[in-house]
Amino acid sequence: MRTEPDLIVIGGGSAGMAAALEAKKQGIEKILILETDPYLGGVLRQCIHTGFGLHTFGEDLAGPEYAARFIRQVEEAGIGVLLSTPVLEVTEDLTVRAMSRDEGYLELHPKAIVAATGCRERSAGTIAIPGTRPAGVLTAGTAQRYLNIEGYHAGKRVVILGSGDIGLIMARRLTLEGAKVLLVAELMPKSGGLKRNIVQCLEDFDIPLLLSTTVVEIHGRERVEGVSLAPVDENLTPILEKKWRVDCDTLLLSVGLVPETELFQAAGAPVEKNNGLRVDENLMTGIPGLFACGNAVKVHDLVDNVTLQGVKAGGFAAAFIKGE
Repeated sequence: MRTEPDLIVIGGGSAGMAAALEAKKQGIEKILILETDPYLGGVLRQCIHTGFGLHTFGEDLAGPEYAARFIRQVEEAGIGVLLSTPVLEVTEDLTVRAMSRDEGYLELHPKAIVAATGCRERSAGTIAIPGTRPAGVLTAGTAQRYLNIEGYHAGKRVVILGSGDIGLIMARRLTLEGAKVLLVAELMPKSGGLKRNIVQCLEDFDIPLLLSTTVVEIHGRERVEGVSLAPVDENLTPILEKKWRVDCDTLLLSVGLVPETELFQAAGAPVEKNNGLRVDENLMTGIPGLFACGNAVKVHDLVDNVTLQGVKAGGFAAAFIKGE
């Protein structure tokens, strides 16, 4: 069993690693990162496109390249890491209970915690599309993991609902892998993605973007056979008399991200309307000694901003531990 840490960072993505590194620079020696996945880097591992690191490193890096730089720094700094270690509970007195693949059940009592748990995708159940629940209804991030990490195709004829950046990037990725992306539908009157992604991922590949349009029904029993789409009015209500069907075998959802904060809510930490942890100017939550950063506070467009907030949280946590 390892030494009791002064600081525990929950989440080994860009925010968590940045927080741990900054705390180490500020003189905190006993730091432990707890990560559910069997590797550090979080979602960056599956983001093989470029666009990362322009602010942090002044370079245009792919997600795994960006993550690798921080993983190397964590290793060189000698920061403790437990992978395949989901946290089961965090309490108001900063007790952390976790289950480690290597060390079994853990109950730890740090002086401070940094919550860097990131966010999760909204699913089909969240937006309640009518119809059955056949195979072939995926979130864009799940499809990204299938393709970029596990080596599986997500589908052959694909409709994407939502024009968030992940959905736009997956439209290009699927096309390059030989799939036919039939269209991207967006509920709102304008896209939720960056302009560069609309150009590079849709316009360059002649993929239609239908604004003020949504999926109103999923067809198929064992596998998706098609979807019905309809325009929406100014109140975002579907105009069902104008609906039409598109035959496809896959529906990809890019309908928003939600901060992953339930673990800390259960401990009594208050959240904002976006489900993100409420923090003060020092990034401390309503629980003294519990700090938060990155997408656990709010969903960021750029990983560089996530990293910057992780650095700040690590510095504030270090000051708290030292009683400054």
